[in-house]
Amino acid sequence: MAAYSYRDDPSVPAFPDDRPIIIFDGHCVLCSGFAQFVMRHDRGGRLRLMAAQTPVGAALYRHYGLDPVDYQTNLVLEDGLVRVKSDSSIRVFELLGFPWSLMAAGRLLPRRLRDALYAIVARNRLRWFGKREVCYLPTPEQRDRFIL
Repeated sequence: MAAYSYRDDPSVPAFPDDRPIIIFDGHCVLCSGFAQFVMRHDRGGRLRLMAAQTPVGAALYRHYGLDPVDYQTNLVLEDGLVRVKSDSSIRVFELLGFPWSLMAAGRLLPRRLRDALYAIVARNRLRWFGKREVCYLPTPEQRDRFIL
């Protein structure tokens, strides 16, 4: 898909996309924990976050042909383009800077293998790590970093 193609999709509400955005399952304990990790380590406040359960999140999953209810990947939107599966996670670590950017060494593994490992975790994450009854919400201090 072309960069910013979601802007031309009338089913995707407008949202601020001037910084990289991580779209994650807000009910998943693992995913919410990753969002909290990002908030702690993104000292420059460069990244925004969005729960997949928001209207924009669901519309973006549909736009990219992904299930808007059974989230098998997080999304990273940057410069109008989407990254999914292992590429999305590796990109987040790169954006966090050193030492987290060393995780980019994961790209030495073939994408097919990386994505297969990602799929195993994605399929089992709720069973292994649990599910929140209420979607993860930011603290008042974090609110400006979230797209709700």
